[in-house]
Amino acid sequence: MSPMPLSPHPDRLLPADPGVRDIARELYAAVKDLPIISPHGHVPVEWLAEDTPFTDPTTLLLTPDHYTNRMLHSAGGVDLADLGVPVGTPLSEERSRAAFRLLCENWRYLRGTPVQFWFESEFHDVFGVTVRPSAETADQIYDQIADCLTRPEFTPRALYRRFGIEALATTDDPCSDLASHTALAADPEWDGRVVPTFRPDAYLEPARPAWRQLTAALADAADVDITDYASHVEAMRVRRQFFKDRGAVSTDHSHADAGTARLSDAEAERLFQEALAGAISPADGDRLRRHMINDQARLACDDGLVMTLHPAVARNHDSDAQRRFGADVGGDVPHAVEFTRALQPMLDAYGNAEGFHLVVFTMDETVFSRELAPLAGWYRGVYVGAPWWFIDEPDAIMRYRRSVTGYAGFAKTSGFIDDTRAFCSIPARHDVSRRVDSAFLASLVAEHRLAMDEALETAVDLVSTQPRKVFKL
Repeated sequence: MSPMPLSPHPDRLLPADPGVRDIARELYAAVKDLPIISPHGHVPVEWLAEDTPFTDPTTLLLTPDHYTNRMLHSAGGVDLADLGVPVGTPLSEERSRAAFRLLCENWRYLRGTPVQFWFESEFHDVFGVTVRPSAETADQIYDQIADCLTRPEFTPRALYRRFGIEALATTDDPCSDLASHTALAADPEWDGRVVPTFRPDAYLEPARPAWRQLTAALADAADVDITDYASHVEAMRVRRQFFKDRGAVSTDHSHADAGTARLSDAEAERLFQEALAGAISPADGDRLRRHMINDQARLACDDGLVMTLHPAVARNHDSDAQRRFGADVGGDVPHAVEFTRALQPMLDAYGNAEGFHLVVFTMDETVFSRELAPLAGWYRGVYVGAPWWFIDEPDAIMRYRRSVTGYAGFAKTSGFIDDTRAFCSIPARHDVSRRVDSAFLASLVAEHRLAMDEALETAVDLVSTQPRKVFKL
């Protein structure tokens, strides 16, 4: 029996109604080849700075993709270790091929998910694969991709250019020396744009066990003697400026809640001294952290870095997976979050300040229409981020547009945020967003709520104008 062909339909994700689909086709045609702006993600800058060829299909396509790993783990019963987790695990050719077989053998578990869309696009559009993944075709597909990876047109830089990426942001520790970013920017053969992102989460959690060690590292990196709260803020200011001087445009924050309530100066200092002594309680650690986040917004008003906030994720929910593989292997689950009262202290102070940009995105869909759209619909500096992570799938993106557009409009949204470690999936993920946005705009045209010229202009804005403006690119 011949293998089933792999040939993604050109109208995938476009409306089923023929008349609306024709409108969506025209809108999609206007944006499908526009440059990609990826303002939040986790692709290692070293890949592009060193331009070292990728070693094998598994470590490039499968191991770093949390979405795929969690589905193979949950539905297929696959052990994460057999997929090469954690990232950075050296894989022999035999282990790499075995992991790839597991993906293909369990292909049915990806049906109807965005993961299927991404992989079909990667396999077909990037590597020229024309057979559907299965147990029978696994080795054939593996060999074809492995052969591609030996060619110069599949090096990291070549793919960056082929994907049409205009700007790509990484996520970086506040104490990083950003050496690879500096080297890449100085390379005369490099003409792309890769910028660092300041991610201070762990440094703003005073009750966590590692906080004192992190604070000592922050003091060394900033060359600031951190003895009180004011000197901690100064160290943050120094490191933020260090990042900005090396191209950073944003900071990234993710905590258990969105709280930004301020303390009195005396109370903040008292709690900070308790934290330095290792004696702060979890509840007081949260209070101090919310005060610290408020001050990050104040610093953002001074240095102009865009502030992104995506709270309410139960990290490392599976403690056994964390024990075996370390943090951040995909066992993260969303929980409910409140923004209206939580953000009020920060927005009351800075929400309408000149140059302040706050991008809020979350996995809790329920807050898009209830809280985020109304907040963005009032405060000049607030933008609603795109559906993120577990919900960056077609139906969720459509629900997002329907939830926020009526109150906030298109101009108060961020543009698509792919938040990915899977480099080759970047064009596929952005393509999903472009197709769904085209479908949404087509429905507005079909219902005579937008003229076609307005829809065309908006389609381009969502891909280009908005992310450039919101992230100051």
